Amino acid sequence: MEENLNQYWKTVVNTIQDGIMIVTPDGQIVSVNEGLVAMTGYSREELIGASCAILGCSACELARGIPQCHWCVMFKQGSLRKQQCALVRKDGTRVPVVKNASVLKDKDGETIGAVETITDISDLVDKEEQLEIFRREISREDSFHGIVGRAATMQQVFDLIDGVAQIDAPVIIYGESGTGKELVAKAIHDAGPRRDKPFIKVNCAALNESLLESELFGHVKGAYTGAHKDRMGRFESAGDGDIFLDEIGDLPASTQVKLLRVLEEKVIERVGDHRPIPVQARIITATNRDLTDLVARNLFRQDLYYRINVIPIRMPALRERREDIPLLASTFFLRTQLKSGKKVHGISPAAMELLVRHSWPGNVRELRSAFEYAFVACKTDMIEPRDLPAELMNGAVVCTPADVAARSLDEIKKERLAQALREANGNQSEAARILGISRTSVWSQMRRYGMGKG
Repeated sequence: MEENLNQYWKTVVNTIQDGIMIVTPDGQIVSVNEGLVAMTGYSREELIGASCAILGCSACELARGIPQCHWCVMFKQGSLRKQQCALVRKDGTRVPVVKNASVLKDKDGETIGAVETITDISDLVDKEEQLEIFRREISREDSFHGIVGRAATMQQVFDLIDGVAQIDAPVIIYGESGTGKELVAKAIHDAGPRRDKPFIKVNCAALNESLLESELFGHVKGAYTGAHKDRMGRFESAGDGDIFLDEIGDLPASTQVKLLRVLEEKVIERVGDHRPIPVQARIITATNRDLTDLVARNLFRQDLYYRINVIPIRMPALRERREDIPLLASTFFLRTQLKSGKKVHGISPAAMELLVRHSWPGNVRELRSAFEYAFVACKTDMIEPRDLPAELMNGAVVCTPADVAARSLDEIKKERLAQALREANGNQSEAARILGISRTSVWSQMRRYGMGKG
């Protein structure tokens, strides 16, 4: 029976994925299981008979100068519990582990060795590193409701978002494709009293005229072929939240008329029905087109233009805020690293120089895509110029680097405030108008920066 039990225990020990090792009091390895062999890369023959120092444990402590003390403190203490450390594999790589150990004694109480169990926690450490990256990302001081930027033009956008978020007037966001207009719309929603209400998005360029009206206003059963039941539109779904109409410049003429009625009367009619339905959603629009030109060419209604152009916000192109490129590059690097889990540790100076010098016709969206490409192409632990998309390498460089010296947000705000006060001859109300913020905000910033009374 004892012989059978011993054989069973060998099977059990070799089935365990954790590493198990028995050592003599002087540290010689006398037994290991398959788990330790797999974890360290050493064969059983290489381990048995060797000193346990072969594993290069980072927590190994030597008891020096203490007479009649075993070389390992564990023998002095009698056990180890949940000791986190790292071992060195045969190939030289390190593996983070948690060790537990106990001394073994014979029937006379004499120490004859020790048994250690070793758990590989590589996956756990990787997850902790990813979580730390995520924490750093969400706690960035240079972001505003998910929009990254420290350029003066972006600070103006942030101040405008803060102001318009508190009122119900229509907002229109102008900017080239890829500048982040949808992020601005979401920031306006999140920063205002409607933040707990729905935020509904509609791309006016993505649907044909009939589908767009049904999407916006809903339809009743039988309104057209395929309308098998009543359907609520996006305006109704938005309730008293915000509805974001992207690419408003592509809105068909007939839909422009209906949208004008929504803005003026706060009611909609479902397709196929004539009963007015009151709506309370605030309208936020965006476009990459020149609406004044469309109005001049009779492609966009002038009366609708005046109704939606109440509070315009202009998103600068990336080439116009070149000092933000290293900051945005760092942000997209961290986000892509977190998403991919790939062991890439940074961006080389040469690669960063290419990023800063590129013209970025696709704006922030193109920069983000460049990092998604780079993480696929990168074969080392640093992103190099060769890992970036071809258009960055083939001479498509039309801009020279601007001053990208990092300045704190406070420095930028203080500089802008001082400039506005100079232009306003110290008049706080006029300075507030120039900055697009409230007079109270001007007064608060003056106190904060010790600028005295204006």
